Amino acid sequence: MTDPILKVTDLAMSFGEKTVFKNLNFTIDAGEKLALIGHNGAGKSTLVKLLIGLTHPTAGTITRIPLPGHERLRIGYVPQFRNLDADAPLSVASFVALNVGLSWRPWLSHQEKERVTQVLEQTQLTQIKDRPITLTSGGERQRAYLAQALLADPDLLILDEATASMDVDAKVQMMALVDTIVTQQKMALVFVSHDLELTARYTDRYLLISNQQLLTGSSKEVNADSLKGVRL
Repeated sequence: MTDPILKVTDLAMSFGEKTVFKNLNFTIDAGEKLALIGHNGAGKSTLVKLLIGLTHPTAGTITRIPLPGHERLRIGYVPQFRNLDADAPLSVASFVALNVGLSWRPWLSHQEKERVTQVLEQTQLTQIKDRPITLTSGGERQRAYLAQALLADPDLLILDEATASMDVDAKVQMMALVDTIVTQQKMALVFVSHDLELTARYTDRYLLISNQQLLTGSSKEVNADSLKGVRL
């Protein structure tokens, strides 16, 4: 039996008179690959912010359970593609290294440099590590965000629409890489997406936010027909 690393109990979120969702209950197990799906405005991004701890719920609790030997549950976050300032003077390696440690400083220890080198290799960025981040492709830039998230050795990796701006081939390449990494390192994964094909291929179970409630099922069975009548 796999132990849960995160428990959500009777979770509700409102903004003024608008209720985003209510009475959400679910767990995420260690090593589980989970998809979070739903239409725009359903509350996916709000739920992600709650899971990460960037905001607090209107009601209910989120319990983050550290793995044995850890003081806290370590969460890595990969955002949706974002444009960077064209004049940003950062190489790919320097961009990735921005996530080193608890505070920014202009130097890295030997151990930190080794760790950056490791995640660049993991995310297939070694050959372009000296290229300006602004001159990378969309897929390369998303892998740089992934490398940033991996620096902290997360127990739970959250991809928040991280493949949304990619073409089909780039999406598959990105998710195949993510799948290899989370499987090898036994991380849990939350993949936020509208792409049902990727959901079925790379996750075990889905959570669907619809009409302020939560539906769940096997990702292998999710498709347009099985969700007929449900707004995505």
